[in-house]
Amino acid sequence: MQHSSHVELNFAAQDTAATRMDAGLTDAELNLRLRHEIRRESAPYVGISHNAKTGRTADYERAVGEGPTTSSYVAGVRFWFR
Repeated sequence: MQHSSHVELNFAAQDTAATRMDAGLTDAELNLRLRHEIRRESAPYVGISHNAKTGRTADYERAVGEGPTTSSYVAGVRFWFR
């Protein structure tokens, strides 16, 4: 079994109400995955992904009735072709 994780930070250059994004850090995402390599070329995985909007971007989401954070489960198979 192997595990992987990554953090993604997204930034916007300007405040744009039409796309509900504030200038600066708009959101952060954390992904954690647990993978089992059957062979190096194929590996099923399960994981969780958590996304959090920040600052006024979170305020824009709340204004339209959405929550500023979401979590989801992921599952799949990673293929690698030589």
